[in-house]
Amino acid sequence: MKFTRRDVIRTTAGAAAGVLGSRFAGSPAFAQQALTYKPEDGAKLRLLRWSPFVQGDEDQWLANTKRFTEATGVEVRVDKESWEDIRPKAAVAANVGSGPDLMFVWFDDPHQYPDKLHDVSELGEYLGAKYGGWHEGPKQYATRDGKFVGLPLATIGNAIVYRESWVKEAGFSEFPKDTAGFLDLCKALQAKGHPAGFTHGHGVGDGNNYAHWLLWSHGGQMVDESGKVAINSPETLKAIEYAQELYKTFIPGTESWLDVNNNRAFLAGELGVIANGISAYNTAKINKDKDPKLTEIAKDIRTTNLPIGPVGKSVELFQVTTAVIFDYTPYPNAAKAYLQFMFEDPQMSDWITSSAGYCCQTLKAFDNNPVWTADPNNAAYAKASATLRPNGYAGPLGYASAATMADYVLVDMFAKAVTGQATPQEAMEEAEKRANRYYRV
Repeated sequence: MKFTRRDVIRTTAGAAAGVLGSRFAGSPAFAQQALTYKPEDGAKLRLLRWSPFVQGDEDQWLANTKRFTEATGVEVRVDKESWEDIRPKAAVAANVGSGPDLMFVWFDDPHQYPDKLHDVSELGEYLGAKYGGWHEGPKQYATRDGKFVGLPLATIGNAIVYRESWVKEAGFSEFPKDTAGFLDLCKALQAKGHPAGFTHGHGVGDGNNYAHWLLWSHGGQMVDESGKVAINSPETLKAIEYAQELYKTFIPGTESWLDVNNNRAFLAGELGVIANGISAYNTAKINKDKDPKLTEIAKDIRTTNLPIGPVGKSVELFQVTTAVIFDYTPYPNAAKAYLQFMFEDPQMSDWITSSAGYCCQTLKAFDNNPVWTADPNNAAYAKASATLRPNGYAGPLGYASAATMADYVLVDMFAKAVTGQATPQEAMEEAEKRANRYYRV
């Protein structure tokens, strides 16, 4: 896919960018930035990114890319892959030493091959200083040994998405704020024919977000502060037992779901509650005039943050994506110039706005983007970058934390227990053994 072959439609992002841009020092024009990279002669770039769930995200990214090409003459080819395919393709590119010049990768994947990534510390420090600093969680994913091995691009928030009328039909005047009340609600929804549905399959985002919330909300953790595997614990056992009870209220088949499945089932009217990005609501909202059923659903959708468990505070993973440049690229200056341009205002302002609450900013200066107050349902996603807990808690990020997630150790532990393939104790012990293959303290 090349942006030059697409018709790009500018949205209301321009007005939002004007509001935001007036707060920033310096001109938004590419040629006038304090830090500049001169692209190599004849430079052409290829970016591989994940497939969008909100079309405005992709459309605005391509529009911004067109601006870059017009300013520099550097053509950028933008390709996309499914969410689940990004991780293995990035690993292959890093290890083989060929492929796209840049990629959007997931979570702590940069920590699996940091020596294969181009050092963008100068750019990372520049952007942080200019735009109010980076949110710490996303920054951790993109930095290694004090260096930026990528730029934290966005956090894709995760929140409860539910049908308000069905919650009231189930006897609840408001959505429960704790895990005990949440279980009661899911039981009541199931009794009314409106089951819940949470991903127990290998969904890069939804599967990991749900599994980590289950674990952390009950006080469990994969490893301790030293990086010693600590998954086999009383807290983990309680999390599994809770998951087993919740699973009884689910629609069949969630153990094989990927990231797209809960969206589809919810929008088909098969589910009363899911955990998802803003994409499910956005799809219903933008298509409501085409489908009367979606009109009803869009009006009925509400969002809220996931319930708080026995640990007593909100603890959620959220999905972070980092933009990386592979060291093998013959055009590192062009690649850095491209990323700089895309992170500068107004490009970043426009992209956040056009993403309609799907892509949460990683630079603090963009926290007040008008998108977060444009629709009440966006509010649950507004602080995803500020509040997320990084993968691998409570230990350090690194090869072990990234590989353990990539192997779906935690996701599989819950899936095997709730489906009866293993007892809770057996599931914990298997997860412990698998995690110890990566954590060798």
